[in-house]
Amino acid sequence: MSEATLSEQGWRMPAEWEPHAATWMSWPSRQDTSFPGGDHHDRVLPVFMEMIRAITSSERLYLNCVDPADRAYVEAHLDAESRRQLVITDIAAVYPWCRDHGAIFIVNDALGEVAATSWKYNAWGGKYPEAFADDGISTAMAQLLGLPEHHGGMVLEGGSIDGNGCGTVLTTESCLLNPNRNPELDRGAIEARLEAFLGFEKVLWLGEGVVGDDTDGHIDDITRFINPETVVTVIEEDEGDVNYGPLEENYQRLCRMTTEDGSPLNVITLPMPSPVIIEGERLPASYANFYIANRVVLVPVFGDPRDAEALAILGEAFPDRRIVPINSRELVWGLGSFHCLTQQVPLAPRRRG
Repeated sequence: MSEATLSEQGWRMPAEWEPHAATWMSWPSRQDTSFPGGDHHDRVLPVFMEMIRAITSSERLYLNCVDPADRAYVEAHLDAESRRQLVITDIAAVYPWCRDHGAIFIVNDALGEVAATSWKYNAWGGKYPEAFADDGISTAMAQLLGLPEHHGGMVLEGGSIDGNGCGTVLTTESCLLNPNRNPELDRGAIEARLEAFLGFEKVLWLGEGVVGDDTDGHIDDITRFINPETVVTVIEEDEGDVNYGPLEENYQRLCRMTTEDGSPLNVITLPMPSPVIIEGERLPASYANFYIANRVVLVPVFGDPRDAEALAILGEAFPDRRIVPINSRELVWGLGSFHCLTQQVPLAPRRRG
């Protein structure tokens, strides 16, 4: 990077609802321990196929998948139109959580260009050493697309930030300020990196995430921008539930926050599903972990009475997109859902002037 930061040169991270050239995913390798025990790995594969079919109905999909048997499985379960929209790459991925090990893309509206930013990846604070090899995936993605790559120089997972495309980003103190990420950087230094590389001039800090989240509180399980001034945030109505206090605190913070131009946030609440417990473990089930593609929104559902309420709220939020509910109980055994598994590649903006 030259003396002027990327932000000063006009680069920014676009909002997820802005036009995509493609979506990127990583197939769940059998080396992956995200879905351990019994037949959990095999049971999650049909869910991935539902995702792939929904996304390829909207846009091109790049899929990191190197095992020949896995490639054959994917292609055998797609129709001809989906296969035309699918690009299977030779990029190996131990874990499938592409939001976190993948590149974070930026655009320059004046130049009409797209670039990639790569960040250090330490498998969520060193929790999963077998996944350290995925640190090189972001560089491989940039090279495959032939895009310039800029290194942010700190640990940052894509699921820990959510931006409005205009200069404001949401994150959590429990994740970005966790000493297992960047112990040498304080809050101000982290904010400076987010501004310099991704164009965020205002950082909105929430507190903690939901119980069971091994990422130390990624924002994409709790609060998401749906337009430049509006967020949806999950709340827990049961005061006896462990999530009640942290989510209420986050809600109160949001009600006091403003965007980069001083506009107050419009805060819409989403319910939390009833606790999802598998093999005695409380899992981080949340309706906030949706993914916005060009023509569809993939929404996790859990066979819960609150599914309908969450779908109705998100249907109002995205009236020009088809809402695609997919049962996420098997996915959430891996401690993530649709947003965690995807990374958008923005369409190059039309050059100004």
